[in-house]
Amino acid sequence: MTITAAADGSALGNPGPAGWAWYVDEDRWHAGGWPHGTNNQGELMAVLDLFRSTAHLPEEPLRILCDSQYVINCVTKWMPNWKRRGWTKADGKPVLNSDLLKQIDRELVGRTYTFEWVKGHAGHSLNEAADERARACATAYQAGGAPVEGPGFPSRAAAQPAVPAEQPSAEAVQEDLFGELTGSGDESMNLAQGAIAAADGHLAMPGRADIEAVVELEQELLEPETRGDFGQLAYLLHPEYREIGQSGRLWDRDEIVDALVQEPELNVAFELVEATPLGPDLIQVLYRTESAEGSCLRCSLWQRTDGRWRIRFHQGTPEA
Repeated sequence: MTITAAADGSALGNPGPAGWAWYVDEDRWHAGGWPHGTNNQGELMAVLDLFRSTAHLPEEPLRILCDSQYVINCVTKWMPNWKRRGWTKADGKPVLNSDLLKQIDRELVGRTYTFEWVKGHAGHSLNEAADERARACATAYQAGGAPVEGPGFPSRAAAQPAVPAEQPSAEAVQEDLFGELTGSGDESMNLAQGAIAAADGHLAMPGRADIEAVVELEQELLEPETRGDFGQLAYLLHPEYREIGQSGRLWDRDEIVDALVQEPELNVAFELVEATPLGPDLIQVLYRTESAEGSCLRCSLWQRTDGRWRIRFHQGTPEA
């Protein structure tokens, strides 16, 4: 009998406290996470643990529901070529998250499986259940507590126990965000900050860690893998997101997500001009991109909601 499960990941701040989960039903689900990781790492770990948790049932086909095109493409399209090239991409650069991908590749041997894309945050019951549990784990790590891991899969004790997920290295997290871009612009970062302690009753302004995290997220939105991943875009873009494009057109969130997923390729260099807090939960990022089409001056507004930073507004203006 086919096992149908949803797999999902979550990261508060991305990177930040991270969680992952897979869900079949109330009696069969498992979750975990790390104090620091990315959303893509959580998505991959959920799939890896699902294969390990069902390893004692190799004859049962797996139907895996994902809202991440990145994960689906990694496993079903890109991995064979990456393996042939020694886990490097066509441009010779190392494959992102190769530690998790290599483990998934080993678990695929002898298994029958299919991946199915589902739209995230759209009311799909299994996807919502997995997302809720992954986010709960990330929130637990954020609060310094222990996550609720769930019952796992029945008869799992008869199988080889799943290997605990290791904390992704700092280098892996940094590579995941900066591997496809040039010019971090740290030297030009404006670190204007308010008081860290709210002794006078006023809310504290974002600090250095918040500013650096938002700049990293802005750069991640320029990566082809992120722009082609509906789940990641839905995670990063605020529900009320608006964008004024280079042509002057006003885009809403759904329009820009659909456009980016259909044409994700973008090869640009990133130059930070400044990143400035505008309020306790608002950061403005001003930067320049260089591409074959010329240079463009861009401005984004990031808002912190429910403990994570999401982009609320963006505008790009071509430079003469």
